Order: sequence, then structure tokens, then C-alpha cells
Amino acid sequence: MVRHNNQLPDNLPQLQNLIKRDPESYKEEFLQQHQHYKSTLEVFHLEPTQYNKNLDELVTFLAQVAHCYTEDLRTYPQEIVDILQTHNTILDNEMRMTFCKVLIQLRNKSLLEPTALLSLFFELLKCQDKALRQFLQTHIITDVKNINAKRKNAKVNTVLQNFMFSMLKDPNARAVKMSIDIMIELYNKNVWNDAKTVNVIATGCFSKITKVAVAGMKFFLGTDPEDKESDDSDSDNEPNMQEIMMANKVNKRTKKREKQLKKAKQLFVKAKKKKSRAPQYNFSALHLIHDPQDFAEKLFKQIQKNNDRFEVKLMTLDVISRLVGLHNLFLFNFYPYIQRFLQPHQREVTKLLQFVAQASHELLPPDVLEPVLKTLVNNFVTERNSADVMAIGLNTVREICTRCPLAMNRDLLEDLTRYKQYRERSVMMAARSLIGTFRRIMPDLLHKKDRGRPTEANVVIEAPKYGEVRASEFVPGAEVLFGKHTENTEETDNSDSEDDDEWIDVNHSSDEEVDNGEESTVDANQSVESSASDDDDDDDGDGDDNEEEEGKGESNDDNNLALPRNEKNNTKNDCETNSEKGEPDETLRKKCVLTKQQKKAQKLEKKAKQKAEQNEELTAEKKTKASLISTERLLTDEDFRKIDVALVKREVTYAKRGVKRTHDQIETDKQGGELVKLSDIENIYKKHKHDKAARLESVKRGQEARGKFGYKDSRQNPLCSKTNREKRKGKAFQMLKHKFRGKVKRSFKDKQIALKNHLLKQRKMR
Repeated sequence: MVRHNNQLPDNLPQLQNLIKRDPESYKEEFLQQHQHYKSTLEVFHLEPTQYNKNLDELVTFLAQVAHCYTEDLRTYPQEIVDILQTHNTILDNEMRMTFCKVLIQLRNKSLLEPTALLSLFFELLKCQDKALRQFLQTHIITDVKNINAKRKNAKVNTVLQNFMFSMLKDPNARAVKMSIDIMIELYNKNVWNDAKTVNVIATGCFSKITKVAVAGMKFFLGTDPEDKESDDSDSDNEPNMQEIMMANKVNKRTKKREKQLKKAKQLFVKAKKKKSRAPQYNFSALHLIHDPQDFAEKLFKQIQKNNDRFEVKLMTLDVISRLVGLHNLFLFNFYPYIQRFLQPHQREVTKLLQFVAQASHELLPPDVLEPVLKTLVNNFVTERNSADVMAIGLNTVREICTRCPLAMNRDLLEDLTRYKQYRERSVMMAARSLIGTFRRIMPDLLHKKDRGRPTEANVVIEAPKYGEVRASEFVPGAEVLFGKHTENTEETDNSDSEDDDEWIDVNHSSDEEVDNGEESTVDANQSVESSASDDDDDDDGDGDDNEEEEGKGESNDDNNLALPRNEKNNTKNDCETNSEKGEPDETLRKKCVLTKQQKKAQKLEKKAKQKAEQNEELTAEKKTKASLISTERLLTDEDFRKIDVALVKREVTYAKRGVKRTHDQIETDKQGGELVKLSDIENIYKKHKHDKAARLESVKRGQEARGKFGYKDSRQNPLCSKTNREKRKGKAFQMLKHKFRGKVKRSFKDKQIALKNHLLKQRKMR
């Protein structure tokens, strides 16, 4: 039998292997196959719709060895490109796929420019071949990613982005959808994450093709960070090195296990590096839009003109609300439009409430939001609705007021805060969260009993004004570092190490020269301040009545204290003139009492001004220290940690009387994130009633972590042998009863006999 190993003219894989090893020796065979390819290609041009197997094999062969004969195959890539450009729609699916694979091989060998190839592939996305389109999409994304792997190739990126921009205007719906999907995927992979890509995708939101518009909307909406599980976390795939090392130590050592151990160590080191790597933060795509106002107006005009499905309208409203809230836009027609849908029975009403809250910002005029707020309260926060509906309404009011507090008025807030004592727990908790929000933002708008005990953080919060921007000249709380810095650098007295918030009044010698009248005035001022501060600290509803009663008592006792002489003289003159006119004693007494109350009010107002001046003097030194630290020192992470601790401490530390901090030293703008979470609106404090199935499920969940009842096998390897004692526990009693006969307890009589025999035996042995 003769073996024919050398079949080079017919065996192309063998010839391909030999050419790659020694191109010069097999050049004649290659030229022969090249001539065969040209003749076959001419035949193929006559019938391009038919599948040609010989051409398929020859094209693949030439692509494999093209890097060995670059001069001979100089025109080969362009020939394949011309075939696809000329007959792309009528080619057989297999032949078209083969030509595309050949071009990809030539591109991988750097024998073809990326712009020409990718432009051709974008044209081929119009073909009626789903497998080809998915294959081309994967290659385009991979190729662009590899082009920009080391550095951004601006030239290629610009050409491709311009081509894609023209593709979005193509009448072929499949090509447009595939193009926008490719751009979105490249943005998500941080390859094309520039503003130009985002704005090209933004034009797709106005496409007449619904799928393209929805793809653009979903790109801008993205996914919530809470709902999205991190795909990058390889916690499930991370190897447990302790178990692997133990298994490798106990088991028999083989080359395979050594390779597995080496690979596991590499994965462990890679995972460790990935954890220690600094996190990368990407800006949202909505930040990169060139003209967000125009983009939002066009989207709103489109939603009014088109009659799309309800889900598409919801997406559009979501994008508009995020744009308005993120860029502080003015789109006044948006609020009356969405106000029509604020009904409890409306489909997806919680999402619509979320859009209203997202579209609220501090630069929005309060007159625009007041009708929406009233409609929301009238339709949701009423006792004719269920408790869940009322709680959702109160949560939405809270989110709106967090972003635009000026939209709330005093009367409406007082009505809403009365639900803090509602019988349903969900409504009560929602009302209390609203009260807590206004304690942090605008405590003056609340009733006195709802403000709570003032802390150092909220005692000097001023009501925000429309359009007001408050900028700090230094890092709030930086004065904490000043005291610690001076303690470390130089030795200071005990008085210097005292806390800045504590102030001690020291009587100087100059104070002893003050007149007795002024001393009495100061004492009266201190008594008035203490009484006023006591009234301010009361959280009960009777605080106002107590103030009036104390005011009357003090006006009767100390009516002439702490008043200037001219005010006293004016009061006396008024009483004398009234007595000369002959008025009755009761009317005269009432008028005198009124003037005393006016004196009391004037006195309190004057003392408040004096106290404010003192506070400004006391905080001037803190401001100086904080500004010095902020301008002359680089703050480290530890310093910022200390500042955060000090600020949190001020949030829970009750304010001291007579010493207050200015608004510059406190962060009152504790708003939420850029977006409103749907869970914040749907958050209902309610204990649901469980049926039998839910109770059984909770019982089974509790039994999962619990160990099994009975004997616990403590062996490390469950396949190793057991001791005889452990084996005996699994055997039947009939097999073991003969071993337990000797252990039967003897009676007292048997013990006496045995003892007697033992003693007799001992006696005989003597």
C-alpha cells in the first residue's frame, strides 16, 4: 500500500503550513494557487449569487499567507472589498460571511486600514442577515477598542464618528439601530466616552424609528447604582487560597495540580490588585450634552406632538426631568403637563411623582411649583385615600421641598405636620420625615413645638432666598485643626487648650468702676436672656402661654429695669397726661399695662441685637483660624476626617446659650443626590400581615444557617475512615447486645457473696 503524503496542489492546509515555515521554497506553489484564484474569481463574477466552494477555500488560504507575499497580494484586500461593495445585497450568506472573515484576518495582520474596513462593515449592516450583523457588531466594537487600547486614536475616531453620524440618518432601520447600539457599547466600555459621542447619540432620541429613540433614551437613563449589581466584582470566582494550598499539600502531587495551583495564585494576585486599585468615576452622559435646554425643549415638543406608547412617554418624561434637575433648566410647560396625571389611580403614578421631584431645583420660581404641590396634596394626602397613598404623597412633598423649599408655605406645612399623630404608622412616619427635612432646611417655617431642641448646626439656619448662592471662603470646621496644630508645635497654657466653643466671662478691674445702675441693667439683661432662652428650648405647645405669663409677672416686678431714662420719662408723661384728662382708673391701668408690654418687647429686641453683636465678635476668631488653615495648609485625609467628626458632633450637640455659630460654618445644603430614588417615594413604614406560606418561608430561611440536629461529624475529610466507636453507633442492637452483658449492674446480694469469697481466699493465702 502506497501512502500519498505530499498532495500540495490539492491540500491547501498543508501548503499553508509549509509556506508559513519557509515562504521562499514554496513560492511556485503559491503562485499556482494565486492564478487558480484569479480564474475562479472571474467565473464567480458571472454568477455572484451562487456559492462557490473553491473560491471559499482559495480566499481563506490567501488570507492566511498574505503576510508572506505582500508584494504579490498588494491588490488582494481591495479586490475583496470591491466584491462586497458591489454585490453586498445579492451575495450568498456563506460567501458574504467568508469574505468578511478574510477581511478581518487581513486587518489583524495590518494589511488593511481600519477606517476603510469599518466603513464597509457599517454599510454591510443593511444586509438581511442577522448572524452577519451580530458578527460585524462584535468585530467593530473589538477593533475600535483595540485601536484605542494604548492611547486615543483621534484621527480614526473622528472619521468613524462622522460616518456613524451619517448612518443615523440612513433610511434603513436595522443599520441605524445597529449603529447606535455600537456607539452605546463603546461608550459603556470607556472607549468613546467623549462629548461628541454623547451628542451623536442624543440625535438618535429624535429619530422617527421608535427602537432607535428608545435605545437613546435608555442610554441617558442608564441603570440605578443600587439596582445594578456590579459585574466587575469577581467575588464568586475568586479562589480560596487556603483551601487550594491545603488540598495541594494533602493530595498527590502531579503536574496538573501544580499548574492549577500556579493559575490559582495568579488569579488571586490579580483579584487582590483589582481590589486595591483606585475606583474610576465616570460622569453621567447627561452632563456632556452641549445644549441641554434645547435638548429638553425638543424632547418635550416631541412628546406633545407624537402619540407614542405610554412606556415611551414615561422614558421621555424621565429624561426631561433629569435634564431639568441636573442643569437647573427652565421648562415651565412641563409641570402643568405632568400635573394632569397626578391621580392615585393613574398607571405608574409613583414614577410620575418621581419625575416631578427630579424636575424641582432651587432656581425654579416657587409660583410654578405651588399648583403642582397643591394638586399633589389635594389628590393624595386626604383621609379618603388609603394610608399607603397618603404616605406616598407626603414622601413626594418631602422630596420636592428638599430641592425647592420655597415652594412650601407656612399654612400648608402646618396642615401636613398634623399628620404626625395619625393613626396609621406609615402616614405618621412620612409626616415626621417631612418635619425632619424642614428642621434641617427651613426651621422657621415650622411651628415652634415642631422645631425640636436646637443644635449647634441648625440654630442659625437662615431661610434661603430665591436665587441666593452662599459660598464659603474656607473649609467649614477647619478651626478644629488650628488648636491641635498649635498644641503640637508649641507649648501653651491650660487656658489655650480649652475648647473654642466654651467661653468664660472674666471680670476685669474696669468692670468694678461701672455704676450701680448699669450693673442692675446687666443683671436684668442676663435674667431676661436666660428666661428667653428657656422659652426657646421648650418643645411643648404651652411655651407661648408661659412666655406671656412670665412677661406679665416680670412687667409687674421689674418694669423699670433695663430701660433708658427717656423711655421711663415718656411712660410717666403718658400716664400723667391720661390722669389729667380724667379718664377712669381701669382704662388708665390698661393703657399703662400695654405700654409696659411694649417696653418688654423693645427690651427683648434690644438685647437680641446686643447678643447678635456679641456672637459676631465671638465667631470672628474662629473664622480667622479656619481661613488660615484653609489657605496656608494642605489638608490630608486624616484632617478631613477630623473635620467631618467635628461637624457631625455639632449636629447632635445642643446649642449653648449666648454662643452661636454663623451660617458660613455649617453645611445646611444637605440635599440628596442628583436623582430622586423611587424607593424614597415608595418607602412605606408598614408591618405587612404574613399568611401561612410566608411564615413557612421565613421559618425555612431561618433554618438555612442553622446546623443539622444530632451528631456532628467533625472530621476534616468526610471520606476518611471512622473509629470503631463511631461505627458502633450505626449498627443494630442485636449485633451489639452481647457486648453489653458484662456491664449489667450486680445486686447487693451478689456483691456480698463476692466479698465473702474474696475474704475467704485472702484468709487461706495467709
